[in-house]
Amino acid sequence: MILTEKEKEKLHKAILSYLRSAGLTQSASTFEKEANITGELGPSDILEKKWSSVVRLQQKVMSLQTEVDQLKEEMIFYGPGKKLTDGSKASENLPRAPEKFNLLGHREPVTSLSFHPVYSIFASSSEDGSIRVWDYENGNLEKILKGHTATVNCVAFEPNTGTLLVSCAADLSIKIWNFESFECTKTLHGHDHNVSCVKFLPAGDFILSSSRDHSIKLWEVSTGFCIKTYLEHNEWVRNLAVNSDGSLFASCSNDETIIIWGLEATAPQLILTGHENVVETIAFANKEAIAVLLTSKNRSVEEEKRGKNPEFIASAGRDKIIRIWDVTNNNCMIHLRGHDNWVKTVLFHPSGKFLISCSDDKSIRVWDLTSGSCNKKLLDSHTHFILCIAMNPRYPLLASGSVDKSIKIWECR
Repeated sequence: MILTEKEKEKLHKAILSYLRSAGLTQSASTFEKEANITGELGPSDILEKKWSSVVRLQQKVMSLQTEVDQLKEEMIFYGPGKKLTDGSKASENLPRAPEKFNLLGHREPVTSLSFHPVYSIFASSSEDGSIRVWDYENGNLEKILKGHTATVNCVAFEPNTGTLLVSCAADLSIKIWNFESFECTKTLHGHDHNVSCVKFLPAGDFILSSSRDHSIKLWEVSTGFCIKTYLEHNEWVRNLAVNSDGSLFASCSNDETIIIWGLEATAPQLILTGHENVVETIAFANKEAIAVLLTSKNRSVEEEKRGKNPEFIASAGRDKIIRIWDVTNNNCMIHLRGHDNWVKTVLFHPSGKFLISCSDDKSIRVWDLTSGSCNKKLLDSHTHFILCIAMNPRYPLLASGSVDKSIKIWECR
């Protein structure tokens, strides 16, 4: 870049002013003589202000470049002749960079996220032993819940009114919190090792928990009693998922299997094998996704309902492959490949058209369930492994939590 004589003079004066304010008198004297500077120098911090402006401009350029790259990716996906403002695009509500909020406060990695079913808040858990409650509309921290004495592995709101919050931790306990008073009303003991996951059943009257002790337990919320224990896995049970009507639940484990359970029986209904490493995450398809997957198999919902109720489940883990299983027919129907590291969480998009995943490769990816292709990538979404994602049930927002101790809120458009 070529400067005019006037611009050079201003730059030299700014440099000299900075050298003097920094106490570099010898350098300032030498520079003043060599640059032949005369007259008033101006404010001593002018060079720092110009430097800060350049840094901010560079950050803005990088942010805009990210948006341009994503728009180019979408143009390729939608093909020539289609506009990004088409009605079909507008209704997809997919996460888009940059993030709306980058929430900091946890002192260790963020392990789990759960949106409240009614209010504009969500809860996060962390290896720092705390649960934090955030307002996702303004990004403010509302409350810190303390009671666990080790890593909190999972939090989940009661799915109907959200009056209760359940949490589990490496301290072998499960806690039920009253979300109006923010007090712990019950502490459940029964597992012999790290409790890895907790889920409410759809009615909100029972809780399922899984543990490193290889067991799954069913707890009655009103009494805090353990009603049933399910035993079949021979390794750490990592995660749980419950279907929409609460008649089935699934578990995944370090033993590389996924087990489908009927709630009433303690024996497995189905064991799915195929993963070649630890299975970290599972999710039952919602009703919308079931309809999409049935259509992709050339079977209508009405035809399927004449036989068994259709159920599909997504699973993923350390083999980096996401699998979609037809539970009714006991087969893996879709393999989704693209992540470069362990896949930590999968969830079905409310529209039923997509599956969203996060990974230790620091990316969040959106998969088209009809074509099996990766529709969108948010690369380097965090600066470290992404451990969890959650979708707001009422408003198009996605939250992600990471080993970098941050939580990011992504608007979906």
